[in-house]
Amino acid sequence: MLLPLLLGGCATLGYYGQAIRGHVDLLARARPVDTVIRDPATPPALRERLEQVKAARDFASRELGLPDNDSYRRYADLGRPYAVWNVFATPELSLQPRQWCFLLVGCVSYRGYFAREHAEREAAALRERGDDVYIGGVVAYSTLGTTDDPLLNTMLHRGVIETVAVVFHELAHQRVYLRGDTPFNESFAVAVEEEGVRRWLARPGQEQERERVRIGRERRQAFTALLLRYRERLDRLYRSTIPDEDKRLDKLKLFAELRVDYAALRTRWGGDDRYDRWMSTDLNNAKLAAVGTYHRYTAAFRALLARRNGDLEKFYEDVRALAELSKNEREARLNQLLTAAP
Repeated sequence: MLLPLLLGGCATLGYYGQAIRGHVDLLARARPVDTVIRDPATPPALRERLEQVKAARDFASRELGLPDNDSYRRYADLGRPYAVWNVFATPELSLQPRQWCFLLVGCVSYRGYFAREHAEREAAALRERGDDVYIGGVVAYSTLGTTDDPLLNTMLHRGVIETVAVVFHELAHQRVYLRGDTPFNESFAVAVEEEGVRRWLARPGQEQERERVRIGRERRQAFTALLLRYRERLDRLYRSTIPDEDKRLDKLKLFAELRVDYAALRTRWGGDDRYDRWMSTDLNNAKLAAVGTYHRYTAAFRALLARRNGDLEKFYEDVRALAELSKNEREARLNQLLTAAP
């Protein structure tokens, strides 16, 4: 019954209801990872994956300074591909995401639903009023330590390193979380996730996996940089004084140019199609705003960690100091770090 306190605020009772039911169901399905591993009915592939993630979970607390609690030490199979579906929305001619406000986490730029149909219903209502809307499936979420978040089947669909990255990311939210600043929180967690994976793969015998992850990270950063460049171009367009009709036409042109530039990037990658699905669906402001939410300041946090020569405890202290600044001071500091980042 802690979830209403976590989610509370300006949500409707219906939203509360689906959130409570969804989270309680998730917790009820969870069993200790060790129990699942020992269960003779557990498929060998799942047993192996859980053993790998269990080792990474211990590594997270021992080597990364992430909370040593019961989060991700239990396992739940939800029987669906995503834990929740997040709805992002922006005005037609703006990249400023709509905000939803809750008691403990403050205002966030998305609204999460445990059932896809509920997310679709919310998205339809937002489109009806003229917003650009994007629904993104999410494999995990954090209650910030309010409850012991379990490891989910939704986190295991990709490779083991991708699963480990999600665990590091969600635990980072428990280490530092700033109420009401989604870009800060998500960019910080992405930076911790990346550094955690780098250290996890520094162990002997991981050479081949290190190379795969290095290529994947470089391509993710290149793709994200491409999207952020177009986000900046669109933002300048929307802030301009030209008529709205001209903005609408130029908006379409910019998204068309983005597709062309992505095709060129894909060609340089030798035909790697990892982002084709994302690019093939409707491109709009809300989709780019979602990218900005998760990656806007990631390079700044990387630079901050580099200045501490990889000392994570000092890095966390610096991040907490940033969190204590006013929003304007914090953003100015992060932008300075972005400018200085390699």
